[in-house]
Amino acid sequence: MVGGSDVPGGRRKRSRRAGRPVWLWPTLLALVVTSTGVGYAQPWRDELATWSAATRPLPDLARLAATVDATVAPYYLLLHGWVAVFGDSVTALRVPSVLAVTGAAGLTAVLGERLFGTRAGRLGGLLFAVLPSTSRYGQEARPYALATLLAVAATVLLVTALRRPGRGWWTAYAAVVTALGLTHLVALTLLAAHALAVRGAVRRWLLALVPAALVAVPLALLARRQQSRQLSWVDPARLGDLAGLPGSLTASAVVGGLVVGLAVVGAARPVDGGAAPSGSGDGPGRTPVTRRWGWVLLAAVAAPAALLFVAGLVTAVWVPRYLVFTTPFLCLPAGALLASVRPVPALAVVGITAALGAPAQLDLRRTHDWPRAAQVDYRAAARIVAAGQRPGDGVVYGSRDGFLFLDLGLAYHLGDGRPRDVLAARDPRRAGDLRTTECERPARCLAGVDRVWLVVAGDRAEPVAALPTANREALDGFSLTGRWTVPGITVALLARAG
Repeated sequence: MVGGSDVPGGRRKRSRRAGRPVWLWPTLLALVVTSTGVGYAQPWRDELATWSAATRPLPDLARLAATVDATVAPYYLLLHGWVAVFGDSVTALRVPSVLAVTGAAGLTAVLGERLFGTRAGRLGGLLFAVLPSTSRYGQEARPYALATLLAVAATVLLVTALRRPGRGWWTAYAAVVTALGLTHLVALTLLAAHALAVRGAVRRWLLALVPAALVAVPLALLARRQQSRQLSWVDPARLGDLAGLPGSLTASAVVGGLVVGLAVVGAARPVDGGAAPSGSGDGPGRTPVTRRWGWVLLAAVAAPAALLFVAGLVTAVWVPRYLVFTTPFLCLPAGALLASVRPVPALAVVGITAALGAPAQLDLRRTHDWPRAAQVDYRAAARIVAAGQRPGDGVVYGSRDGFLFLDLGLAYHLGDGRPRDVLAARDPRRAGDLRTTECERPARCLAGVDRVWLVVAGDRAEPVAALPTANREALDGFSLTGRWTVPGITVALLARAG
C-alpha cells in the first residue's frame, strides 16, 4: 500500500515485452469499429442542436448558454473551434466523438493493466471497443463520448496518484475532473466511487476536487434554472427502469446482460492467491487488493446510476444515456474474469459479444433516433423541397414547441438555399434560443407570398390541421397542391387561390 491506499503495487510484466503496449489493439479496434459508417446516419435532433449552437458566433453562443443550454455550452465551444477548421459535414461533426471513444478504449486497457494485469486490461479494452453503445455515442456529435474519455482518464490518474503520491499527479487529476464536470455534470457522480478508493489520501483527494466544485456548482445552479425548458420531455424515474439499464448502457439488451453478468462474476470471484494462468504474463493472480478494485469499478457503475435514479424520483433528470460514461468500468471486471481463462476462449467471448451486438450496430448506422422505428428523415424532406421550390417560396413549420427541430433539419441540409421562414419574427441566435419565435399576426407575415411549403411532424393526411389555430387561419386563402410523406415528416405545397 502507498499513502494508505490499496493500489496494486509493483510493475507487472507488461505487453511491452512483446513490443506492443496494452492499449494498442483496443485503440485500433475502437477506431475501426466506430469510424465505420460514421457519416451514414443523418444528424438526429440532438445533433442538429449541436450544429446550430456550434456554428453561431461566440456572442450568440454565450447568449444560448445563458438562456437554455448551459450544461452543454463547453462542448459547443469546443465544436465551434473544430467546425471553424474542419467544416460541418456529418463526418466532421462526429470525428471528435470518434477520437474520444478511441482514446477511452486505450485508457480502459491501461487502467485494467494497472489494476488487474496486462491480459485483463487488453480484454477489458476490447470488450469496450465492441459495445454497440461505444459506436452509438462515438458516432454522435454530443458530449457523451468526451465525458467517457475524461471519466476513464480521471480514474487512471487517481490510481497513479495513489500509487505514486506527488503534486503533479493530483494536479492532473484535479484538471481532468474539472474538465469532466464542464463536459457532463452528471458524470461527476463518478466521484462517489472514487471516494471508496482513496482511503488514506482523503485530504489530498478533497483538495483536488476544489477546482471542479468552483466550476460545477455555478454551472449546476444555472442549469437548474433552465431545467424546465431543457428536460421538460423527461418522465419521472420508475423502479422498472433499472431492469432495462444494462441494455440502455450498452445499446443492446442481450449485450448488456452478458457484460453485466461477466462483470459481477469477475468482481465477486474468490481470492486465489496463486498464479495467473500459464502464459498470461500477468504475475500474481487474484489478491484482496485486486478484488477490492473490482468492487470499486462496479461502484463506478452502480453509484452514478443510483444517484441519478434517486434524483429522477423528484426531478426530471433520469435519462439513462447520461450514464454511458460508466461502460468502461463495467468492462474491466469482465476483462479480469476473462483473463483467468485461456486466451482462445477469452477472445471467443469478445467475439461473441461483438456478434450479439451486430444487429444494434447495423441499426444505429441507419438512424440515431430512438426508438429506431421512429426515424425522422430530415434529409428526404429537404430533397423534396429542394426539387420543387421556386424563387419567392416561403416555408411554414408545424408546432415549434417540441424537440424535432424541423426548421434546423431543413437548414442543415439546404443551407441558404432553403425557402424563407415566413413566420419567423425573431432570430433564435440573437434570442439565445434553439427555437424560432413566430410573428403574432401570421396573416400579415404571409402577405405577398404565393406559394408556401408546409413541413409538419408525422404522417398527416391534412397537414394544415396540424398547425396552431392562428397559423391555420392565416392559410385559409391557400389550397393544397401537393403532399409527400417521409419517415416522421409530412411535406405539403400550398398555393394562394387565384
